Amino acid sequence: MTRGNDTIRVLIPLKLRKKNGRPKIMPPADYSPSEDQTQDPHILRAIGRAWGWRRRMEAGEFATIQELSEAVGLAERHVSRQLRLAYLAPEVLKRLTCGREASAVSLYDLCFLAGETWQEQAERVFGRA
Repeated sequence: MTRGNDTIRVLIPLKLRKKNGRPKIMPPADYSPSEDQTQDPHILRAIGRAWGWRRRMEAGEFATIQELSEAVGLAERHVSRQLRLAYLAPEVLKRLTCGREASAVSLYDLCFLAGETWQEQAERVFGRA
């Protein structure tokens, strides 16, 4: 038979934060995820979408970013910013998509790195090695 003091309490140190407008459970600060869980799916999706948009523009389907943004139903500013992801350094793209390495910067900051040199991009995205 159970008594009143036989209750087991399990405390898990998690925080609840909002990311991209959705609640996300944040692990403890000392937690390190396994290698296959390090990549943010939002970054992968944004890179794929940017490459799709780039191909459509290069094929002549759209002449301007304004036409593209109207066709996909997103703000021109958003499309313009995310389209820059298709112009990141090949090594950065390879490490983000195939190597599944975690980025040291947010998706928003990643969009502004296309104007930097390829070496600077890798240093900013993955940290100094």
